[in-house]
Amino acid sequence: MLLIACGLTVVAGARAAPGDELPGLVAAARTILGPDQGVYVEAADGTVLLAQAATRAVHPASVSKIPTTLALLNKFGPDYRFTTSFVARGRVLNGTLQGNLLVTSDGDPSLVDEDALLVAERLNALGIRRIAGNLRLQGALTFDWQSDPEGARLRRALAGMTPAAAWAAVRALPAPQMPQPAQVLPAAAAGLQIAAPPAVQFLTERGLSAAGSLVPATAQDATSGDVLLELRSEPLLSMLKALDDYSNNIMAPLADEAGGAAAVQALARSVVPAAMRSEIILGDGAGEDPRNRLSPRAAVKLLRALEGRLQATGHPLYDVLPVAGIDEGTLHDRLKGPGEAGRVVGKTGSFGSYGASALVGAISTTDRGTVYFAILDHGVPLHEARRRQDRFVHALLGQLHSRPWNYQRDARPAIARVELSMPSR
Repeated sequence: MLLIACGLTVVAGARAAPGDELPGLVAAARTILGPDQGVYVEAADGTVLLAQAATRAVHPASVSKIPTTLALLNKFGPDYRFTTSFVARGRVLNGTLQGNLLVTSDGDPSLVDEDALLVAERLNALGIRRIAGNLRLQGALTFDWQSDPEGARLRRALAGMTPAAAWAAVRALPAPQMPQPAQVLPAAAAGLQIAAPPAVQFLTERGLSAAGSLVPATAQDATSGDVLLELRSEPLLSMLKALDDYSNNIMAPLADEAGGAAAVQALARSVVPAAMRSEIILGDGAGEDPRNRLSPRAAVKLLRALEGRLQATGHPLYDVLPVAGIDEGTLHDRLKGPGEAGRVVGKTGSFGSYGASALVGAISTTDRGTVYFAILDHGVPLHEARRRQDRFVHALLGQLHSRPWNYQRDARPAIARVELSMPSR
C-alpha cells in the first residue's frame, strides 16, 4: 500500500515471494556485475525481480543528485524561476548610467554568457551604453557554473567578452525575445526622454563598459534605485533536467536552496520504508562527499518517490532525468544499440577516488508496468564498471517486454526559456 507523509508518497516495501526473481537476472548479476556488487530490480507493483547485496549502502556518486532533485521540486515546484535583478543607482544621461548598476541575485545557478548578453542587449535597447560607476553585487552569484563572488565573470560577459557560440545563440532567438528599442528610458532617467537608437547594436560593435569594477553592495544600494530589468531563469524542471543530464556538480550548492544536505537527507529518509532509512547518508547534494552512502534498494525507492512527485504535477520521469541514447550528457553514448536507445531513463554516477560507479533507472514494459533498477558498483575501475552496467541492462531488457519511452527531446537552448522583463511601474 501507499503511505503519504509530508505531501510525498512513501513507496511501500517490496513484496518478495518464492519465484519472484527472474533466474536469468540472478545469473547475469553474478557473472556480469560480480557477486559482490549491489543490484536491485523491482516491478511497478513492488515485486522484487532481483536483489543482490541490495541492502548494502555504498558510495552512490552522482546518484546523490536524485534526492536533491526531489527536494528542490518538493520545495519550489517545477515552474519556479530564479530571479536576478539589475537596478540603476543614478540617472541615465547621453547613454551613460551616472552611477552604479546593482545586481541582486537570489541564487540562480544557471546564469551563463548568453544570459548576460541578453541583459546587455536590453540595456543597450534602453539607451544605456556605459556605466560611469561600479557594478555592485547583492547575494551569492554563480556564473558559467562556477561561483563568481566578485562578479568578474559576469562583468566580462556584460562587456561582450564571450565565446562566439554565445553570441550566435542570442542572435538566433526569435524576435519576441530579442530586446526592442525603447522610445524613452524608464524612471531611472528621472523623466528625461531620449530617442531610441535607430537599431539595436550588439555589444561587440557598441560596447557596454563600466568605469569601475563589481564590488559588494552597500545597505544604501539595497534600499534604493530603479529596477531596470529582471532576468527570470528557465523553469526549475528544465534546469534540473540539464543539470541531471550532464551530472553537473553545481547541484551541491543548489541543494542549499532546499535547506542543505541535512534537509535533503531527512526528506529522502521520509519517503522510503523505515527499514531502509539508515541506508541513506548524504553529506552533500551532488555526490562528492566521502560520507555519502546509499543502498541499491533505497536508490530505487528514491527514484520512485521522485517519479511520484513529478506525476503529481503532470510530468513523467524523463522530464527531469536523461533518456539513454537520446539526451546529451552522461547517457548520450550509452545503451544506444538496437533495442536499447530510448528505453532507459535514469541517472549515472561515478567518483573514481571512492571507487564508485552507479546506474539507476527505469524501463517501460508492456507486462510489468515500469521496471526500476539500481546498480551500485564499488571497487571496480570506472570504464569496466560502466561496461558491466550496460551489459547487465542489455540482459535486463532481454528479459522484459520493454518499449521506448514516449519522449521527444527539447533541443532549444536554455536561453530560449528565460524571461527578461521590465517591472511594471
